[in-house]
Amino acid sequence: MDLNNIVIVLARPDESRNVGAVCRAMANCGLSRLRIVGKRESFDDERVRILAIHAGQLWERAEFFDSITEATADCVVAAGTTRRRGKKRGKLLLPEEFARFASGVSDGGTVAVVFGNERTGLTEEEIDECTMGVTIPSDEGFPSLNLSHAVQIVSYQIFRESSQHSSGSVPVTLGRLSSAVGKIADDLARVGFFKLAGRGDMEKFWRDILSRAALSEGETAFIERTFDKIAGLASKNGAVPAENQ
Repeated sequence: MDLNNIVIVLARPDESRNVGAVCRAMANCGLSRLRIVGKRESFDDERVRILAIHAGQLWERAEFFDSITEATADCVVAAGTTRRRGKKRGKLLLPEEFARFASGVSDGGTVAVVFGNERTGLTEEEIDECTMGVTIPSDEGFPSLNLSHAVQIVSYQIFRESSQHSSGSVPVTLGRLSSAVGKIADDLARVGFFKLAGRGDMEKFWRDILSRAALSEGETAFIERTFDKIAGLASKNGAVPAENQ
């Protein structure tokens, strides 16, 4: 695992001291890339540094974005941390399970772990911007973890896996994957598929499942060509409704 390819993303953090504590937690585990959905000027530099201790350089190098989608566009996986389960979220991995997964793809691409606001966690819309979920078990009577503690737990499991061998694979980024999913959806639309199912849900399904597969560029292009061929053959053989031709 290449720890330089692990990115911690904080979505809308409120408290400057929590950001500083996150910097320290990351540095403890050899992680150095911090991205924040928000504005740098929203935080008190001095309060951040008080809790960061000797990890202030992570705060200095932190990158800021307007959305999770923008913050993870160059990543191959965006894992949202949540304790809430839902029908559309699929299986939530434990931190150690996610670390094993990340070890298989981080040598060839950037892996993002996304943490929500201290009070609310990730919203439904923010979870939809992620491609998989990670959950940290805790007592039902007091389930909410401090932001930096959650980052520490996940970072520690990633650090433990960092001695594993390289997978040798170079997965495509989420930006590239989103382009491929758009083409798949266009081909499905050509054959009238979305009269039976919603396009948005279908695009999210393909984006999530293909990101977990950690596809190479060649594999991604092959899937695009396959769906193009299917749509073309359906049109040629008269299987496409006239209004879609």
